[in-house]
Amino acid sequence: MKHNFYKGTVKKMLSIGLVAMFTVTAFAGCAKSNADTKNPTIAPTQSASSEDAEIAYSAGTYSATVTGMHEMTVTVTVSDTAITDIQIDHKETPGVGEPAIKSISAEIIEIQGLAVDAVSGATLTSNAIIEGVTECLKQAGLSESEINLLLTVKKITEQAEDQELTADVLVIGAGGAGMAAAVTANQAGKTVIVIEKASKMGGNTILSGGALNAVDEGSETAIANKDSVENHYNQTFEGGDKKGDSVLVHTLVDNAWPGVEWLKSLGMEFFDGVFTVTGGMWPRAHKPVEPEGTGFFKTYQNYIDNHTGITMVYNTTAKEFIMEDGVVTGVVCTGETGNTVTAKATNGIILATGGFGRNVEMRMKYNEISKKWPTLDETIPSTNTSGITGDGIIMAEAIGANLVQMENIQLLPLGDPETGSLSGNIEHAVESRIFINLEGNRFVNEGGRRDDMTLALFEQPETKMYIVMDSDTYQKGNEINNFGESIADLVSAGRALKAETLEELAGLMNVPADNLIASVEEYNRYCKGGDLEGQTDKFGRTLFTDTDGVNNGINNGPYYAAIRVPTVHHTMGGVQINEQAQIIDTNGNVITGLFAAGEVTGGIHGTNRLGGNALTDTVVFGRIAGTNAAAFER
Repeated sequence: MKHNFYKGTVKKMLSIGLVAMFTVTAFAGCAKSNADTKNPTIAPTQSASSEDAEIAYSAGTYSATVTGMHEMTVTVTVSDTAITDIQIDHKETPGVGEPAIKSISAEIIEIQGLAVDAVSGATLTSNAIIEGVTECLKQAGLSESEINLLLTVKKITEQAEDQELTADVLVIGAGGAGMAAAVTANQAGKTVIVIEKASKMGGNTILSGGALNAVDEGSETAIANKDSVENHYNQTFEGGDKKGDSVLVHTLVDNAWPGVEWLKSLGMEFFDGVFTVTGGMWPRAHKPVEPEGTGFFKTYQNYIDNHTGITMVYNTTAKEFIMEDGVVTGVVCTGETGNTVTAKATNGIILATGGFGRNVEMRMKYNEISKKWPTLDETIPSTNTSGITGDGIIMAEAIGANLVQMENIQLLPLGDPETGSLSGNIEHAVESRIFINLEGNRFVNEGGRRDDMTLALFEQPETKMYIVMDSDTYQKGNEINNFGESIADLVSAGRALKAETLEELAGLMNVPADNLIASVEEYNRYCKGGDLEGQTDKFGRTLFTDTDGVNNGINNGPYYAAIRVPTVHHTMGGVQINEQAQIIDTNGNVITGLFAAGEVTGGIHGTNRLGGNALTDTVVFGRIAGTNAAAFER
């Protein structure tokens, strides 16, 4: 995807330490139904004078390759005195990285400087764009001191007027759970305001692989896979070491398939069949047609576009709840310019702000309780969007909400070594791949629990591993992974390795060829047609071949590999809720008027969450919260 911003020439005159000055036109009044609140209008009010020193570029067009969530190419055109054009070829996630692509580049040209704030929820993309532009300007002849000068040039905005907003139902957080709740409440006939600190809806859900666990009881698919709702319950409950609330687990699995049917009724499309997602323990994950989690939000946005009554308020951060006579009636927020936005509900309020995977201080604090992970400091990356910092948990605790199982933090062994994201993960399903350490050996049950796999990875050399697979699901060599990335592009960028033989692949991986070949040969013995077919291997693995037999051993070249590291993925602890999605206080009582859904809640998944259950959680409890908040009367 290519974005082209701005053509023309802008005179560039600056002096050391001078800040380009801009202001905003104040705005006020309640937001209208079915429309985003308007951003302030930016108008220049002061600029550097012509007497200031001029920065001189070597006119031309320059390119740099950088990595946000995905690899991108930044191309900058400059005249002798100005940045005149920025183009970015990218595959950033729509709704997450894409808004940063547009706004960061436009602002750099507008202010002719580099002191641009990262877009909330898209820090990796924002920083990558600034890095790419900086590299291009260096190619255009700028010195380090001139680059440092541009890093002081920023837009200054005046604070907008305070706002007061009112609707029937108020939702805090526009991720998967928040949007499921908002649409459900609106379907019940209520007006809804959704407060979101980022610039678009999406949260962590939009960055996910899209897998959603659900069992269509008695269907041909369930029968073929020997699956049932009860099996889903048992694996979820036991997979969390029986620490999850059994009532909530039953609520999750019992309402999973109705949630899929609800999404389909809204127009969301899924591929036929199911698969086993990493840590999912069983083939029951439904895969959306749209890549990553984008299909959920295209569906929710389409609903908003075709119905009245849902108002999205972006770039606005909730700070504290409003309590009146023991009832939660609203929330005080900080708007984009630092103004106060007060939002109130005549019915219920839903907290759906996500977990705290990006809050290093919080995850280190709670890891000290269990001491499960060797470290969760800043050296351990996260798959999460940058806005997932535990804000809602902190807010709820301040009004007496009970926090449960905060020490239960999930890591995945599938992080990109540069960003920690799931981008670049080449696997399609558990049955399609194995994990190989830097010595060329398998070391864990790759079909097991996520915590077991990641703890095993921490014990490997350099805490790194390779995903290794054959071409069973990459038969043409240009198919995409679960994150919308072409395997050919990943290989071209050096993020994945490709070889015609295992021996050649071992050379690219820099691991002993004999070890890799022996590992693959031993693994294949347990796959369909192998002499140990149907048996459990020494690591405890039982998932070797999927139902339709597409993934059947690692034996068909070309072969692929991609390096991965541990990454913080999900925080299972949060505010305690009941099966009605009502938040419970420290005395065991319901906090009146306040509901919660998604990763902000705790007690559902126990010590370890099954892969594919998080999106189920967002849909199931988002719908429950939306229904009950709409029905709540003061």
